[in-house]
Amino acid sequence: MKYAIVRLLLALVFVVPAFIAELCVPRFVRSLGPMASASLSALAACVLGGAAYAAYVRLIERRPLVEFGRRGALRELAAGLLIGAALFGTTIAVLAALGAYRIQGTRDLSVLIVPLAMAIGPGVIEEIMFRGVIFRITESSLGTLLALMISALLFGLVHLVNPRATLLGAVSIIFEAGVMLAGAYLVTRRLWLPIGIHVGWNFTQGGVFSVPVSGLSSRGLFDGTLSGPEWLSGGIFGAEASVVAVFVSVALAGGLLKLAAQRGHFIAPRWRRGSDAAAVVAATAR
Repeated sequence: MKYAIVRLLLALVFVVPAFIAELCVPRFVRSLGPMASASLSALAACVLGGAAYAAYVRLIERRPLVEFGRRGALRELAAGLLIGAALFGTTIAVLAALGAYRIQGTRDLSVLIVPLAMAIGPGVIEEIMFRGVIFRITESSLGTLLALMISALLFGLVHLVNPRATLLGAVSIIFEAGVMLAGAYLVTRRLWLPIGIHVGWNFTQGGVFSVPVSGLSSRGLFDGTLSGPEWLSGGIFGAEASVVAVFVSVALAGGLLKLAAQRGHFIAPRWRRGSDAAAVVAATAR
């Protein structure tokens, strides 16, 4: 299909219902308890989100679903999980060294189940929506850099609807997640790596260190608390709004974008491509 805006709108028609389902499922099954509601929400994100994106790609774009290709999937997903966990672990270590985070006790391992499920749901559906749909399709017309700015801005703004959202938190998300996760997608042109980083980051902050995840409170393995000025601790939004998290994530984003550029995964805007436009657009699906 020639026009990116038409493909973008059609993709959103397919994927947005799954995005809404992931958000709404916990409200409808709240009576089942936090473990069941979080697990069903994650299941909705994986099954409905994956099916909706696959249907769009095969019916509208009429190509193989390379973004979720099986070969190397486990390796990329595992790498992402480790990177996300290490990234937030580094952030919390710096905050602890500066006196902005303190562990007061520990909890039973069973508390890990709910935050894990809560990390998987958004990690899957948000990567499908923002990297698989918005970034990829916008990039096919406007090029990598403009698509990166647009998708990162939208990703930050959507977090303003979260409970206890702050402007500082939304701006921080633009740089530390919007740019960094798009960079992760660019490196492989697949969704496994950014999904892994997203899930690993969210699970580590909420499931391990009990830090609010984008304003949502969480009970993790370590009973820890943040303190200090908002620019350092992140305030009620959590450590994602901390200047430390932004610095650490932007550093990784820079490395990912450099690697993607070295692999030739950046593309120019449509108006600068000339006769090679078709071949370059095809690169956004590799």
